[in-house]
Amino acid sequence: MAVLWLDDIRADDLESVGGKGASLGELTGAGLPVPPGFVVTAETYREFIEAAGIDEELFEAVDVDVDDSEALAEAEARASELILGSEFPDELREEILEAYSEVGDGDAFVAVRSSATAEDLPDASFAGQQETFLNITEEDLLERVRECWASLFTQRAIYYRTQQGFAHDDVNIAVVVQQMVDAEKSGVMFTSHPSTGAATMIIEAAWGLGEAVVSGSVSPDNYHLDRESGEVEEVTVADKKVKMIKDPETGKTTEVDVQDDQREARVLSDDELAALRELGTTVEDHYETPQDVEWAIVDGDVYMLQSRPITTIAEGDVGEADETRVDPDIGSDTPGEASATDGGGSDDVLVRGLGSSPGIASGRARIVKKLDQLDKVEEGDIIVTEMTTPDMVPAMRRAAAIVTDEGGMTSHAAIVSRELGVPAVVGAGDATTTLEDGQTITLDGDKGTIREGETQTDEEREPVEEVRPQAPVKPMTATEVKVNVSIPEAAERAAATGADGVGLLRMEHMILSTNKTPERYIEDHGEEAYIDEIIDGVQRVAEEFYPRPVRVRTLDAPTDEFRQLDGGEDEPEEHNPMLGYRGVRRSLDRPELFKHELEAFRRLFSMGYDNVEIMIPLVNDAEDVLQVRSLMEEAGVDPTKRRWGVMVETPAAALSVGEMAEAGIDFASFGTNDLTQYTLAVDRNNENVADRFDELHPAILELISQTIETCREHDVATSICGQAGSKPQMVQHLVNTGISSISANIDAVRDVQHEVKRTEQKLILDSVR
Repeated sequence: MAVLWLDDIRADDLESVGGKGASLGELTGAGLPVPPGFVVTAETYREFIEAAGIDEELFEAVDVDVDDSEALAEAEARASELILGSEFPDELREEILEAYSEVGDGDAFVAVRSSATAEDLPDASFAGQQETFLNITEEDLLERVRECWASLFTQRAIYYRTQQGFAHDDVNIAVVVQQMVDAEKSGVMFTSHPSTGAATMIIEAAWGLGEAVVSGSVSPDNYHLDRESGEVEEVTVADKKVKMIKDPETGKTTEVDVQDDQREARVLSDDELAALRELGTTVEDHYETPQDVEWAIVDGDVYMLQSRPITTIAEGDVGEADETRVDPDIGSDTPGEASATDGGGSDDVLVRGLGSSPGIASGRARIVKKLDQLDKVEEGDIIVTEMTTPDMVPAMRRAAAIVTDEGGMTSHAAIVSRELGVPAVVGAGDATTTLEDGQTITLDGDKGTIREGETQTDEEREPVEEVRPQAPVKPMTATEVKVNVSIPEAAERAAATGADGVGLLRMEHMILSTNKTPERYIEDHGEEAYIDEIIDGVQRVAEEFYPRPVRVRTLDAPTDEFRQLDGGEDEPEEHNPMLGYRGVRRSLDRPELFKHELEAFRRLFSMGYDNVEIMIPLVNDAEDVLQVRSLMEEAGVDPTKRRWGVMVETPAAALSVGEMAEAGIDFASFGTNDLTQYTLAVDRNNENVADRFDELHPAILELISQTIETCREHDVATSICGQAGSKPQMVQHLVNTGISSISANIDAVRDVQHEVKRTEQKLILDSVR
């Protein structure tokens, strides 16, 4: 058979349908409502090239010297020409098109995706087999299937397989063809409360496609259900101003205004909530852990689009009762239902939204409509803004609480607030216009209310026994899995992931949060205050993780970030700050300032924090390392007794790591964002070339592999702290290459732990075969 339907696919069909196809088949077989589709099997690919008589010529064409870039380009071009230029046998064509005709009554938009098979490399995605085509109709279907097959022979795929010693004629590929869901309603479902782990399902819903909810561009309705009984405990109806839809002619996603009669109408009926609860229960039972599920409804049918574990719940919290959900002040015609913007209920409730991060806080409201207004936010104020962005994090650290007009439980404000542990209310509608700048308010992050005046805060309540998040039982792995920490306030949550330590603690966030350049801060407050600022930030994390190691990166802010601070007018103006005056370059050019950082480390060591490690950014060669070593010795930090190392962010550093090892470093850590930009000459923030930014490019992988090999020869530990370390493909490559540790963001630690375990188990199995 040329195709297998998802309904008929099971895990043991992996060699025929590939990993993606097998996973979708497993979910379908578990009774989960996955959009319908089929898989063009790997055998069909093989039958196609053999029937066309191109198999021998194809494999000969790609058998080239992969170090010859011209030959490699010619191999890709010839392979593509052979596959795309060959016609489907009539019987094969008819079977695929007949299968398509059964998907969505033959006029559906479908997604066409390649699916690597078990016969391919465990790191198959490195080989470029990730081709995806969206919104495809019958007219282009066969061409897209051929293009998926041709993706087996991109330059990158040919290079990688040759380097790994795999024969091209041993590689097969399947293609998944699946109906795209043109959602009328969509959203996100948490099968347990994402902050507390309570046995409450939280469902967010909006009109149209789910992109609007996930991106935070619309405030969704919010529904709370008892996971066991199904009782609807609370309904909050938002003012949904816009929605995302798919153009019926082009298939492209576009944003349109919501019709007036739907803006403040409830999106989900009780029957739809019951159907979603059943889906959530099935998903959680299948994966045996609380899930974050993306869903869609079309013509009354509920579909599961994606499911992932909730990573913000400490394991000991799962299933605990939640006694804070029902707001006694809610007043409406329907019990338990309120508008997110009606301000109904108690007279002193000024604004109502979604409680996205629990807790109560009082303070002065600071209305922020532009980024240049952030400097008015002082310690203990409450930020009130339309939506938060990453640029606002330093100010969010100072704030006692956060309020946003837009967004839901997955918005930036909600996620960062939960990480910071500060109360937050999102999707409050018109908070920025209802509240006054400087007005004293009290925010309840459980109930989603903002009241006038100062009332009892969490600190003033009757004290209760503190319950700290318990670290989850983590998989035992030889490769350590650490966590990245951007701000000291996130240390407790980071430690609760069960990580083996901190692979990256950024010092610059401690400085940027003062809203002053280091020089201006010292000018205003003195050297001791500056040193204490660093000590306080590092100590909070080191204490939380002790005795697990905490790797602190010295100051690495580019000049454009410093220029926005008080004192920034003295910073040089640079055309490209990322290539300029930052990292070790600034430290060595301004040794008096760098010595303050080193003095902070010396005092931390004397206080007993021997788990602190020093990491130097943007080094190029051994000369940089030797100069840093000399300054460490002058500051009283013994480089032979304290662990210290470098960031590998440039090709020069990767190629010079042997000499740096001889200069005395203990570890080398990959910063993949910069390493990719500097190696490929691609600015990932430049939309003209951003599509060329690829941390899995063969050149990047080769630099990483060479560096790890050299470091192992010199007994130097290796790690990765760039965000690419959270990608399964990169994890597989790093473990197979022998990296010492992988550091991931807080919400990705558990996934990386399990990916490392799977890869290590496969290595063990392969070694005994």
